[in-house]
Amino acid sequence: MASSATAELAPERIVRLEEDGPAVVLLDQRRLPDEVVDVRCATAADVADAIRDMVVRGAPAIGVAAAYGLALAALRGDDLVAAEAALAASRPTAVNLPWALARMREEPTPERARALHEQEVERCRMMAAHAAELFQPGTRALTHCNAGGLATGGYGSAVGALRAAAERGLVERVLVDETRPLLQGARLTAWELEQARIPHAVIADSAAGSLMARGEVDLVVTGADRIAANGDTANKIGTYSLAVLAAHHRIPFYVIAPTSTLDRETPDGSGIPIEERDPTELTSRFPARNPAFDVTPAPLIAAIVTENGVHHAPYQESLA
Repeated sequence: MASSATAELAPERIVRLEEDGPAVVLLDQRRLPDEVVDVRCATAADVADAIRDMVVRGAPAIGVAAAYGLALAALRGDDLVAAEAALAASRPTAVNLPWALARMREEPTPERARALHEQEVERCRMMAAHAAELFQPGTRALTHCNAGGLATGGYGSAVGALRAAAERGLVERVLVDETRPLLQGARLTAWELEQARIPHAVIADSAAGSLMARGEVDLVVTGADRIAANGDTANKIGTYSLAVLAAHHRIPFYVIAPTSTLDRETPDGSGIPIEERDPTELTSRFPARNPAFDVTPAPLIAAIVTENGVHHAPYQESLA
């Protein structure tokens, strides 16, 4: 289904479960911003394929989609163990995926999945309000990848913080890393900022350091796909480089993520699995390496913001 790209997206527009059918319906993020098109998933295996193929992406949104996928399997009378295994294997780095499946295991109902979705969106609104306190009037922010409503199932984490700060009149403009190789920044974050009428400009990933050196960046905000117990944070590839650049230029680097992204069972970033994607996303002509994520060490992070507030080092204690 195609529609206009001008209206703000409601959570159910991004991902929802339709019981008449039944099907999980996902907004196809591969087609944005040029087309706003739905993908219907008739089985949990279809949902797993959609997660793997990045029809839906972003750690919280992946978790929500998986929750709906398990509820879909229950509605169909399918093998729930097999459905959960297929969903859990779809992408390894985002901890929200097993987190959501664990919460659905005892009650794989549509009501439970919708409640999980609503709670995730509310967490985004709460942490965005906390994060806005880190902004000053006239803030020039930089962000990487897409941590908006598309990535969280509604409102957004890092982009939610930008929205909350903009509503308070604190944002002068946002620089958006294009985020290679799949351009989640140039395609998705810029699109969401356009809808929110927040001044922004897309930049090449490699331009960030130069613009920092010219004094054009006051802070950096990103989301996260997994946060280890010590605060080491996995996020889209290129985030680590950005954090190193921010530290060199004495610019605060903030991570905005819900507590569903915390992985207290993993002591530090060395234990976070890093997804290696198809090399042809980079080139079909030459050998290539295509890690989808990197890990930013906790000492490079000025604060981690969750729905519970703004957390500072030592993160082992403040996130507990």
